[in-house]
Amino acid sequence: MPDRAPQPVDRQLPTEEARDLVSLVRDIAQREIAPHAAAEEEAGRFPREVFALLSRAGLLGLPYAAEHGGGDQPYEVYLQVLEELAAVRLTVGLGVSVHTLACYALAAHGTKEQRVEHLPAMLGGGLLGAYCLSEPSSGSDAASLRTRAVRDGDDWVINGTKAWITHGGVADFLTVMARTGEEGPRGITAFLVPGDAGGLSAAVPERKMGLKGSPTAQLHFDGVRVPDSRRLGEPGQGFAIALSSLDSGRLGIAACAVGVAQAALDEAVAYARERRQFGRAIADFQGLRFMLADMATQIEAGRALYLSAAKLRDAGRPFARQAAMAKLHCTDTAMRVTTDAVQILGGYGYTADFPAERYMREAKVLQIVEGTNQIQRMVIARHLAGPEAR
Repeated sequence: MPDRAPQPVDRQLPTEEARDLVSLVRDIAQREIAPHAAAEEEAGRFPREVFALLSRAGLLGLPYAAEHGGGDQPYEVYLQVLEELAAVRLTVGLGVSVHTLACYALAAHGTKEQRVEHLPAMLGGGLLGAYCLSEPSSGSDAASLRTRAVRDGDDWVINGTKAWITHGGVADFLTVMARTGEEGPRGITAFLVPGDAGGLSAAVPERKMGLKGSPTAQLHFDGVRVPDSRRLGEPGQGFAIALSSLDSGRLGIAACAVGVAQAALDEAVAYARERRQFGRAIADFQGLRFMLADMATQIEAGRALYLSAAKLRDAGRPFARQAAMAKLHCTDTAMRVTTDAVQILGGYGYTADFPAERYMREAKVLQIVEGTNQIQRMVIARHLAGPEAR
């Protein structure tokens, strides 16, 4: 059964331009993405042509400066675009979020010359990025990464393995964190690595319970040579760059989670109106109506939370705590709402004939990526009570 068209959300967008933008995205999503989403996810097919279309439409660089090919849109608008895309296919919404994350280090910490040389192609030239921080032995403890870059004349030579890389094997460029100095966070540096660099190879993609259309793979760096002109920021600044990148990236995950949850709610409401038992629609039974009410309330609260954090970011104010809260709340909400949607559909919810089970499988990964929700609680507590006593 094809996915139902998501119900339009009553969005509070700041300008007429923003309203037109979101309307365009919704139209693209319904015409180009939704009709094929279920079948392509089941087949594990990566929709590269969709990302090419989004690039041509100017949708892969929305929160970045127009002078470099970006859309000059505030995060408040960009995140609502992500929600629209994730509601029809999380592989696409999450892919745009990861691409935006991969562009951040260059846009925020690159030199003027680096931005002029690389950003236009990254933001509007059909390229797709990946963000390389995690490793097989360092996930939540990212500062313990072991991939190493050694200076050799005007180049750096990178050796090591990155793990759990979205777009691994298909990305055109990579933002890579590698150790260039002492152990710990102060010895890490960021690099912009071409996707076709010599010595770079991708493992067979992971077999995942959801997001089957989005390739997740280990990347092996075997003597990958990168000129110093592709170093982003100063040596030793990479971990700080990585953390600031993730603050913004977590808002992207929160928006994607709300999109998945909204799609699941729409499916549950439509089914409850159509399904009849004991002579009436099951939407007439109070127990089920209360479930739908709780689902809708949690989604609205999540949307308000991520937009509140985005407005802080747009105003240039600190937002790391609110970003962690948004990622925590929105992804936990997506898990609860998609689980309840499966329950409302009953046996049909457990079959692949309806999209509820796919939403449920996809929601789970959002509680893990870009900092598990346990890490988000640590971040929030650190802002409230200070660093833990050692």
